Amino acid sequence: MGCDDDYFSAKGPLKLKGVDDSGLKKKKKKKKMDLEKQMEASIRRQKQEALEAPSGSPSTSSQIFTPAEQRFKERQRKMEAERILKKASKTHKEKVEEFNRHLDSLTEHFDIPKVSWTK
Repeated sequence: MGCDDDYFSAKGPLKLKGVDDSGLKKKKKKKKMDLEKQMEASIRRQKQEALEAPSGSPSTSSQIFTPAEQRFKERQRKMEAERILKKASKTHKEKVEEFNRHLDSLTEHFDIPKVSWTK
C-alpha cells in the first residue's frame, strides 16, 4: 500500500468525452511596457508623421486645416495623452485608498440614516 505506483494523477486539464475542444484557449498575457515610454513613442510618431505629410504633395484624403485648427487639434492630442497617463499612473489600491480618504472627509450628513427605532 505504501508504494507510489498505486496512485496516478493527471498532469493536464480534464477533458470531457464527446465534447470538442472548440478553440477555447487562455489568452496570453502581454508584457507590460512602461506606459510613459509608450505614450512618448506614439507622440513622437505622430509628430514625425505630421512633419512628413506637408513636405510631400498633399494627399487627397487629408484636409488642410487653418493654423487655429492645427493648434486646437495639437492641444486636444496633448490633453488626451495627459489624461491617459493620469488614469494609468495609479493602481487600483491607490484609487481605493484615495476614495476612502474622500469618504472619511465627508460630514455625517451623508451617512445612511437609521431606519430601526428599536435600537
